[in-house]
Amino acid sequence: MWFSVITLFPEMFAALRDFGITGRAIGRGQVNVTCLNPRDFSFDPNRRVDERPCGGGPGMVMMAEPLADTIRHAKELAEAQGLANVPVVYLSPQGRKLDEAGVKALQQYDGMILLCGRYEGVDERLIQLYVDQEWSIGDYVLTGGELPAMVLMDSVIRRLPDVMGDNASAEQDSFVAGLLDCPHYTKPDTFEGLDVPEVLKGGHHLQIEKWRFLQSMARTEARRPELLKDVELSKQQTKWIAEAEKDAAVAQKNIAK
Repeated sequence: MWFSVITLFPEMFAALRDFGITGRAIGRGQVNVTCLNPRDFSFDPNRRVDERPCGGGPGMVMMAEPLADTIRHAKELAEAQGLANVPVVYLSPQGRKLDEAGVKALQQYDGMILLCGRYEGVDERLIQLYVDQEWSIGDYVLTGGELPAMVLMDSVIRRLPDVMGDNASAEQDSFVAGLLDCPHYTKPDTFEGLDVPEVLKGGHHLQIEKWRFLQSMARTEARRPELLKDVELSKQQTKWIAEAEKDAAVAQKNIAK
């Protein structure tokens, strides 16, 4: 996967390049990240890239011309790499909210050109002429698009084949199957009076899978019930739910006695 990030603060992306799973993926050559600073494409002697908004108002707006030149250069870099399917993505609170389905769609591209806005935003004409997609990471405002760009990149990179130590790990996380993740435990067996559930220590893989699924269902119902309407269950999962409901009914009946 190839990323070209257009940003006034390329130093921020060291957090992505130098650490953790993303850093290892970049180091192994599975991911390529290039940062382009629009100031390097400005015709202004002071490398200025912003101007006051037309019609007045507070703040500054990033100008279209230096951003357009930066995007054109990024596209040339992509073409030199033989990459054809590379959309220009603007990180914006007005974009589609990033979710697991969106991440899965984005990972199908050869790469992305990520535009990180600053100040009051970007000249609308630049968006109309050069931007293919807009994505948001939530209904709140940040000081710039760098953090959303890193969130998007991290979420896409970790789902690429062979980036995770165990490819199944990415498939078991929250939202991948439409449910929240189940609880996880490790050694020691007892921590401050709380024990690891016995089912996880028994070595019965089908029972463990069942327990994890039912825990995910329970957590989702308690914390994010709106997600359940889009969940597609297998025959096995439907059977497990029926068994759990039957067991709960028997337990309730015994309590009543």
